[in-house]
Amino acid sequence: MSEKRMNVVREHINAFSAKDWKRYRDTVLPRFVYEERATGRRVEGIDPVIKALEMWTLAFPDMKGTVKNLLVQDDMVMAEILWEGTHTGLLKGPFGEIPATGKKGTLPAVEIFTFEGDKIREGRHYFDLMTILNQIGVPTHATV
Repeated sequence: MSEKRMNVVREHINAFSAKDWKRYRDTVLPRFVYEERATGRRVEGIDPVIKALEMWTLAFPDMKGTVKNLLVQDDMVMAEILWEGTHTGLLKGPFGEIPATGKKGTLPAVEIFTFEGDKIREGRHYFDLMTILNQIGVPTHATV
């Protein structure tokens, strides 16, 4: 079961990277819950989740996730992921709208997936939003 779940996580990240939403859907339950800790977003249901994730793929059309490490325990798989992409589209989110800068970003992240059978029931995504904003040239601190 552990190897199968690790393969599902790899497929999940690869499908996102390819923007292949059918393949992405195949890895999760219809009531999939996605939490993005850096932005405070929590989205329930596969259609709303895909709509929320498209914010990132529109802003970083070449975004690709590389799974670096996987750890399995009980019904959970923890994935260490390296996200890479170029900010060539409008980035919209709870932090406002950021016009394209053309700059590349590299972002280490961890996502913890909870399974129900062979499908992902929940994903909790941890990353440092300030890291990516700094890399794409967004001022993230006030000067005194």
